[in-house]
Amino acid sequence: MHLIKKLTAAIAAMTFSSLALAASAAGNPLSVHVLNLQDGLPSSNVVVTLEKLNSDGWSLLNTASTNEQGRITALFPRDAKFDAGTYRVTFKTGKWFAEHQQKSFFPEIPVIFTADGSVPHYHVPLLLSPYGYSTYRGN
Repeated sequence: MHLIKKLTAAIAAMTFSSLALAASAAGNPLSVHVLNLQDGLPSSNVVVTLEKLNSDGWSLLNTASTNEQGRITALFPRDAKFDAGTYRVTFKTGKWFAEHQQKSFFPEIPVIFTADGSVPHYHVPLLLSPYGYSTYRGN
């Protein structure tokens, strides 16, 4: 019976955590997630920058680091207006691999995407390994 109580509490905590994460992400138009494919674990403390393409080139909007779950749930600046346009999310992977005493082929991974305003939230996941990566439009 004690095990059932522990499992129930763990499931409740995970559900609450998922709901809190969804609520946080819903209020911000952009989130990212980094997962290390070598061990299947989230990559915490990956520095990520966000830029927007303007007529003068790229302008920096925000810099943040992934949390223990490998996520940044609110990458877009809170006080800024999220306009349709071209954005660049850059994952500073070389620094992260160096901190984990691993070699890597990619010192950083830029992901350029167009936000057309058709959805209220954009999610950019990164599946990471030292010599390859994959990304896609998440939700």
